[in-house]
Amino acid sequence: MDIFILLATMLVCFLIGMPIAYSLALAAIAGAWSIGIPLEAVMLKISDGVSKVAMLTIPFFVLAGAIMAEGGMARRLVAFADVLVGFTRLRGGLSLVNVLATTFLSGISGSAVADTSAIGSVMIPQMEEAGYPRVFATNLTITASVQALLVPPSHNAVLYSLATGGTISISALFMAGVFPGLLLGFSLIILCLVIAYRDKHPQGHTAQAKDALKITIDAAWGMVTLVIILGGILGGIFTAIEAGAVACVWAFFVTMFIYRDYRWRDLPVLLHRTLRTVAMVLTLIACASSVGYIMALTQMPAKMTAFFLSISSNKYVILFLINILLLVLGTLVDMAPSILIATPILLPVMQNFGVDPVHFGMIMLLNLGIGLCHPPVGSILFVGCAVGKVTIEQVMRKIWPFYAVMFMVLMLVTYLPQVSLWLPRHALR
Repeated sequence: MDIFILLATMLVCFLIGMPIAYSLALAAIAGAWSIGIPLEAVMLKISDGVSKVAMLTIPFFVLAGAIMAEGGMARRLVAFADVLVGFTRLRGGLSLVNVLATTFLSGISGSAVADTSAIGSVMIPQMEEAGYPRVFATNLTITASVQALLVPPSHNAVLYSLATGGTISISALFMAGVFPGLLLGFSLIILCLVIAYRDKHPQGHTAQAKDALKITIDAAWGMVTLVIILGGILGGIFTAIEAGAVACVWAFFVTMFIYRDYRWRDLPVLLHRTLRTVAMVLTLIACASSVGYIMALTQMPAKMTAFFLSISSNKYVILFLINILLLVLGTLVDMAPSILIATPILLPVMQNFGVDPVHFGMIMLLNLGIGLCHPPVGSILFVGCAVGKVTIEQVMRKIWPFYAVMFMVLMLVTYLPQVSLWLPRHALR
């Protein structure tokens, strides 16, 4: 009954359109009332939820990503990717440029929505002008941006670490996301080549050596951000928090003093948007902490483990069922609250079956990322349709091959743990 009151309150609040953070807080209060603990305990947990030093990672990387995404970096990365792909003169070259540019920007922004908006606004009109169907260009942009949820500095990897109570290293999660993200990008490239040769998409073009050198040097300034984040953490020079701070300073320097595409008078607007984003995320984390506390008191994780054990004792069957559950959750609830709600419930189940928490983090991020590309609450889908100027109906009729590729990558990440675990185990020893 205690669990029912907690979940029912949360669900009713969701259905009536109450903001998710407030829904979580009210559910925690209802749960505390049902089990007879003082409401002060809930308030203390809300406060504790945002009092961790690791929280600093979020504003630093959100601000660095916003500066680089809006300061002309996306256009330069597209040009650089075009240079790299142009030497191959492959059919469908611009679609490969789209994926490769998104891969580069993902390692800077950490946000799939930002990648969809920044890369889509440059690539979709360019691809359509070259003869690609606009819906195909939009679908590719939407699904390629899921890489940002996996590769460092993924904001959602930070949320997962916080949802575990800070027991999982952010640096380990960052490293774990590198190969799954690259695997997704590589798989989309293979799909693009297949579709390009089937539908006779145009070939790429080779840039002149002088232009290629200029484009490469121009993009290199922004690419240093990747070196700061990955190299700093791998080399033991920075913690994840310090890497975020340094990346933020470097992004500001490059955008305002080297590229100089962004106007100083627009900075207050960017800072205001960043603060709003950070405030929403931190409020969610605070309220979700109180829900996790009540869930622990009601022994929900133990009961969930017993439920799955009653279905099967086979780890691979349970992993498949968890995948289905997360895919459904990802289509119904936005990613941040999904991570904060589901992690305290499902992580103990996975650990009971011997699944590494870092590995499960990648499974969760990829599942929920696929959900962001699907209605009714797919934020990447909505942004992609807005940027591509196509309807959701047009996109959904043609996106199924891309879903199939993402599901295949999901199965590989799920059942081959070394895809996620090899790099953190060898790089962070």
